[in-house]
Amino acid sequence: MEAAISPTDKPERQRSLYGRRVGRGMTAYQGALLKTTLPELKLDLQQPAPQPLGQLFRAGVADIWLEIGFGGGEHLAWQAENHPGIGIIGCEPFMKGIASLLSRIQDSGLSNVRVHDDDARFVLDWLPNASIGRTFVLFPDPWPKKRHRKRRLLSAEVLGTLARIMRPGAEFRFATDIPDYEDMVGDALALRRDFAAKPGLLAARPADWPATRYEEKAIAAGRSCRFYCFERA
Repeated sequence: MEAAISPTDKPERQRSLYGRRVGRGMTAYQGALLKTTLPELKLDLQQPAPQPLGQLFRAGVADIWLEIGFGGGEHLAWQAENHPGIGIIGCEPFMKGIASLLSRIQDSGLSNVRVHDDDARFVLDWLPNASIGRTFVLFPDPWPKKRHRKRRLLSAEVLGTLARIMRPGAEFRFATDIPDYEDMVGDALALRRDFAAKPGLLAARPADWPATRYEEKAIAAGRSCRFYCFERA
């Protein structure tokens, strides 16, 4: 398997995150987890990705999945608990969300999770080619104002990088409650030969796709949630 170019060998990528990273309401326990548990689980992007990538995890894993923007970690923790033979990498810049995931990891005794606490694009650059078997991007920040849409995560560049790191047959799961974001991603993927809409738009969220806090908020606000599954060709 060909490795991705190390971030140290590439032009320095600029951090591109907007909004605050630290919010209110973090408990003392969560704050302690950020100091003790996060360093144990945090990816070291200054070192090349291990070959095979499964060496990131203490126990052997059959595949590696990636969740970008895991929010409070409820979906990621559910997947990790229900798929103990899968290693899951989670990316989230919001520290309270990371602390929430760390609490879930501690409570459930999960050993198959690694975390990145900054811009997910750094991880995408770092990951080896064809190393990921499933990617989740669930309800990404919509940036609804037209002048802010360039801030949306799923740009053509990021979709191209996802195609590089996902192996043939891998799944890309995407959900949103924002119609023009749905259109943007659908139109962009329709132009690509490296993703196939199989089955594409889902009639409902599958049983192995647990609800997230953001989905519940969207439904409470009267917005319709749409769920997609694409396959890496």
